[in-house]
Amino acid sequence: MPGYLQLAPRGASHPFRRRLGLGAETKRRGDDNDLKLFVLSFTAFFICIYTLIF
Repeated sequence: MPGYLQLAPRGASHPFRRRLGLGAETKRRGDDNDLKLFVLSFTAFFICIYTLIF
């Protein structure tokens, strides 16, 4: 079975992925958004619990 585990060439990817233009030049989302979401969720949870207790 020669060639059983050969990797496909880069141009043989799915047409939808080629159309989206996602490649090595994709911009990475900042991790700042994750931190902001965590702080917002934690604050909202704290306020809800605080108002239920007092």
